[in-house]
Amino acid sequence: MARGRGRPRASGGPASGLSTEAEIRAAAARLFCTEGYGSTSTYKIAQAARISQATMYHYFAGKHEILLALLLDTVRPSVAYAASLAASTEPAATRLWRLCAYDVRLLLSGEENLGSLYLLPELGDERFAPFHAERQRLIETYRELVAATGDLAGPDLAAVTSLVFGLVESVILRRRADTDLGSGMDARIADAALRVTGLDEAAVNGARAAAQRL
Repeated sequence: MARGRGRPRASGGPASGLSTEAEIRAAAARLFCTEGYGSTSTYKIAQAARISQATMYHYFAGKHEILLALLLDTVRPSVAYAASLAASTEPAATRLWRLCAYDVRLLLSGEENLGSLYLLPELGDERFAPFHAERQRLIETYRELVAATGDLAGPDLAAVTSLVFGLVESVILRRRADTDLGSGMDARIADAALRVTGLDEAAVNGARAAAQRL
């Protein structure tokens, strides 16, 4: 996402100790999640990052590029993790449990609730197509694991995949309402996801135990 525009910082780094690019992303994340994307200008981002706008434009063409970078950070680690699970010989239920738990932990991590940015109407802009493509790749892996776990196909598979994915992403709204969700949320949601596929409690417990041993 880096761009050769403007001028880099002339001397020193941000007071936070982060790199200039990381400081821009952190400042934008705070503003997008608290003041809203539409209300956040590049001037506000630069001011919050303690840099000039010219410096900001050296790294990003505009706030849409910063938002895209933040969105990709919420999904690309899961896509990579899903790819590693696809190459695994573990039972499908164990892999699905692991993917759900990993995704929940990722969405609950960090100081800002970046998943809440999924709700922005601006995401319909074609400039955010790379994010939608990555998210679709992740959904496809969920579909494959749900199909193998619950022996599902057709409309049933589509419906159950949507329910499982919705359970995982429900932590986004729950985090907005309750900043202290406590520990174990990843396991509880992963358990619930397996139940949605039709597994009984013994199978859910077995998948969880196998996943947590790894």
